[in-house]
Amino acid sequence: MSVKVLKDKRGFTLGKISTASNGVQTIKDKQGFKLGTYNPKTDKTKDARGFNVGSGNLLTTFL
Repeated sequence: MSVKVLKDKRGFTLGKISTASNGVQTIKDKQGFKLGTYNPKTDKTKDARGFNVGSGNLLTTFL
């Protein structure tokens, strides 16, 4: 699993995106709460409750 830390221009951590071995990406805020997931096989982004948000990778819009 790889993890990418997202920071603002001042260097403060906003959240993290982790990528599982199956390609599914999960975004969490700086406290570690899950905000959403992106599945590249279906090209769909879902919120933390599992509802479709849209097509494509929209994970950073949750921040």
